[in-house]
Amino acid sequence: MNATASLSPTVYVVDDDISIRESLSSLIRAEGMQVEVFASPLDFLALERLKDFSCVVLDVRMPGLDGLALQDELTRRGWQPPIIFITGHGDVPDAVRAMKAGAIDFLKKPFEDFALLNAITAALSRVSSEFHKKLESAELQARYEQLTPREKEVLAMVTQGRPNKVIAYELGVSESTIKVHRHNVMNKMHFRSLPELALAMQRLKEGG
Repeated sequence: MNATASLSPTVYVVDDDISIRESLSSLIRAEGMQVEVFASPLDFLALERLKDFSCVVLDVRMPGLDGLALQDELTRRGWQPPIIFITGHGDVPDAVRAMKAGAIDFLKKPFEDFALLNAITAALSRVSSEFHKKLESAELQARYEQLTPREKEVLAMVTQGRPNKVIAYELGVSESTIKVHRHNVMNKMHFRSLPELALAMQRLKEGG
């Protein structure tokens, strides 16, 4: 994962109306964000993956696969970008369905520029928080993998609250050796406090 690239926001715009694609592209680029436009959901689904720091501005009514069906397909694939729906129809049942499925907003055309930009900001704020949690978890896992097998044993025991003397006895080494391992673990894991390290390891064990 390239963290630097991932932190540059990208907005995917999916709309069959070329004038909408062009106007939204200009608006979003003017705010310093990257934009990728697609004339249909099928074009969008041709992507192999989505960028980590991204959201989707999606028209509801399009020929063939519509916006709501695309939302369902993204969920099926395990892709969960924040979605902002735009529509010229304002169908309440569609809006309810989209929001229940996790959409950020449902805007009726024509909408004010600030309304869309506010929705995009909210969407990117959500994904930024989730991305940073994943990044922190990945960094913690990488540091953990740098530990020796013995250091991993000691880490597991100290985070369970076992005293150095008990750990030394169970591992058949001196207490001073355990203190050295414990010092090395704290340094390699970049923690000064054992309770903080124990909490971080618990989060890592639970999947972030």
